Amino acid sequence: MAKKTKILIGFIGLKFLLQYLLLSSEYELHRDEYLYLDQANHLAWGYLSVPPFTSWTSYIIRLLGNSIFWVRFFPALYGALTIYVVWKAIEELGGNLFALILGATCVLFSALLRINILYQPNSFDVLSWTVLYFILLKYIKTEDAKWLFIGATAFAIGFLNKYNIVFLLIGLVPSLLITEHRKIFLKTTFYFAILLSLILILPNLIWQYNNNFPVLHHLKELAETQLVNVNRVEFLKNQLLFFLGSFIEIFSSFYAFLFYKPFQKYRLFFFSIIFTLIAFLYFRAKDYYAIGIYPIYIAFGSVFLADVLKVGWKKFLQPIAIGITLLLFIPIYNVAFPNRSPEYIIQHSDNYKKLGMLRWEDGKDHSLPQDFADMLGWKELAQKVDRIYLSLPNKNNTLILCDNYGEAGAINFYTNQKLRAVSFNADYIDWFDLTKKYENLILVKEAEEVNLALHEISPFFLNSNLADSITNQYAREFGTGIIVFTGAKIDIRQRIKYEIDEKKNYH
Repeated sequence: MAKKTKILIGFIGLKFLLQYLLLSSEYELHRDEYLYLDQANHLAWGYLSVPPFTSWTSYIIRLLGNSIFWVRFFPALYGALTIYVVWKAIEELGGNLFALILGATCVLFSALLRINILYQPNSFDVLSWTVLYFILLKYIKTEDAKWLFIGATAFAIGFLNKYNIVFLLIGLVPSLLITEHRKIFLKTTFYFAILLSLILILPNLIWQYNNNFPVLHHLKELAETQLVNVNRVEFLKNQLLFFLGSFIEIFSSFYAFLFYKPFQKYRLFFFSIIFTLIAFLYFRAKDYYAIGIYPIYIAFGSVFLADVLKVGWKKFLQPIAIGITLLLFIPIYNVAFPNRSPEYIIQHSDNYKKLGMLRWEDGKDHSLPQDFADMLGWKELAQKVDRIYLSLPNKNNTLILCDNYGEAGAINFYTNQKLRAVSFNADYIDWFDLTKKYENLILVKEAEEVNLALHEISPFFLNSNLADSITNQYAREFGTGIIVFTGAKIDIRQRIKYEIDEKKNYH
């Protein structure tokens, strides 16, 4: 086995190891992960929340036993493949062993460690961006038409994972037009490649059409409730934080595109990142949407720096370049990962606050980072719902209705009773079983709405009471109540159908 191959395997092995070690056992899965895992039980060509690719991965996880190990494995795998693609890009650019090690180190010790902790579309999204940029590099180098078709396929898969990849095209098209590579628009094969991509994503587009394009409603809702709180200056600042240990390599690539002769034919990459970031800023995108941009620039920068530092006394700067990446990762390690207890984070809140990590999507600061608070209280909820469900008369005719997808997904993931909780939130609106008449209702309601729910719903049942609540004070769901209604006086399916129709009409 070649030395380079052994080193690459070492990086990939370390990547997997870190992804499992950087997560404290005090934290559970994230609320989003429960939704994506539940999609395996409802396979379709599209969902209100995401395109279908994540559900396919969830189905594989279910076949493998639905254990936490496999939930963690796939984002780690996509992160490891990102390192592999960057490695291959450096090889394509003629980088030496130092360039390979430098590039792999920069990608490994970056925001990807944080992204790859969670089972979300983001990990594959970053991989998709990196693969597409690599394919572009290969096409520019060879002008072989096969790379257009490979790129079209890669784009389609990335699109079926997360629509965010469209921003790559938004940045790339004008970059092609203002460089010598505009000639690609005169090639017939280019349009056949576009046709191939459209054919591959067509099932999802048909699903969107048949469901009145929920992605447009989702984007509108996102813009009104979350993106409106995005600060553009903070967005740019966080781009530096995501790859703090790699900023030398990334900025070196910008210089190389303009002044380093071997990279002149790749100059469109310089313009592409500018146009892409402008698009993200214009739409007030969340900062992590742009993470997929940077791995390929690390590859270019590593090759350039390796060439600069390959002779004379400059060779002694090579370990310093790698050391800077590792050194700058230390402060990120201390705050960016759920590897500290909630108590520790609260006691050292200033360290998190100055990096903006305590600011949630509502634009306000809280005691824990939002993602961390979203990883607590779920097992407690599922166990309490299990216990309450078993105590009910005619329990098989019980509807479990939750306020949000996290609650429903967590109950369905952890329950010992194979329950199927639902919600009027996100994809669950399509997953109600209205074939049977319900006699009981277990209602999971956010703390501030418990009393109102009891007041409004109790008249339709013989008995009602607040049976329990989430008591983990660090959970975002702290205080969420579990209300039990028994002995339905009416057929509640009619009310459910009305609510579903109202939601869908709004969408």
